[in-house]
Amino acid sequence: MSIRVAIAEDNALLRDGLARLITSVAGFELAGTSGDYDELIALVHETNPDVVVTDIRMPPTGTDEGIRAAATLRTTHPHIGVIVLSQYVSPAYAMALLADGSERRGYLLKDRVADVDDLVAAIRVVATGGAVIDPKVVDQLVSSSSRAEKTPLEFLTPREREVLGEMAQGKSNAAIAAMLVLSERAVEKHINSIFSKLHLSEERDVNRRVAAVLMYLTDGDTGHTPQ
Repeated sequence: MSIRVAIAEDNALLRDGLARLITSVAGFELAGTSGDYDELIALVHETNPDVVVTDIRMPPTGTDEGIRAAATLRTTHPHIGVIVLSQYVSPAYAMALLADGSERRGYLLKDRVADVDDLVAAIRVVATGGAVIDPKVVDQLVSSSSRAEKTPLEFLTPREREVLGEMAQGKSNAAIAAMLVLSERAVEKHINSIFSKLHLSEERDVNRRVAAVLMYLTDGDTGHTPQ
């Protein structure tokens, strides 16, 4: 079954290039292209693609339309994957993209598009419910955290690390409970403890989950390598 991909990019040359790439890959189908936020939302409603590949900045404001589109689609079309393309190595953008969960979300730098295999692999991962964060974004976080003598993750118990590992896969509390054979109440207690140890107690819940997951992904001892 083909993966149907919609493209949103205000640069006509890049938009056409992405369209040609999608149509050239076996198992992919181009659902349509758009050049701004409003066109993208209309295109999604009309074609119901499997994955949207969107620029992070488009008209009308040229700021964060890709991030806003991902947030909108999380509500209106939660089954659709979204990959945001950016020229900025910005962990803040990645955190904003994942604010409502990492499932079916990807954040790639535009220079990654030059490597067709990387983009194709990312689309496939997101289409099947996974998450992709550009290694350069993760590297920046690692560089920043490596200057600290200790990472707060070192204070987590083995069980709390297990819970955080499941959170990093975009799982809900119920799904984590089922996987680890715990009650949902126990999972909630572990997550609250994680937030406290990572000094995230004062943030909004969705932001705490994203921040905790990003810390987990950038920790050298997790054994998990971001896609």
